[in-house]
Amino acid sequence: MLNQHLEEFTLTVTLNKEDVPQFNYTQLDNGQDVPVTGSFVVSTPTTIRYYLIDKTEKGLEFTGAAFTTPFDNVIDSVELGEDQRGPYIDLIDSDAQPGKTGFRFILSVKNSKLLMMSPDPEVINRGTA
Repeated sequence: MLNQHLEEFTLTVTLNKEDVPQFNYTQLDNGQDVPVTGSFVVSTPTTIRYYLIDKTEKGLEFTGAAFTTPFDNVIDSVELGEDQRGPYIDLIDSDAQPGKTGFRFILSVKNSKLLMMSPDPEVINRGTA
């Protein structure tokens, strides 16, 4: 993560009354969790970190990310990790390639061979690196 700006988001997954997963993205702003909607725009080399908060009691874990355009070099790599805040997934973006890409987080479910996908966030590179 040398010379990379770090942007941190939180993905909270809950279940509605019909047991359908609900995905809520937030970002800390002056100590408050603020809902995030729309695309995330990158204008410098950035690590985009998403922390997972699983409120489903289903044992969700990040396993990776799937991209709609994996060969466009908008996102350079994906890394999984955990720190004092909990499990996270990093999208490493050098911002070297202008463009936009959509992706879905892939999550495993404890005691199941089924995988779950998140809705489609989007990253837009300005390509100024």
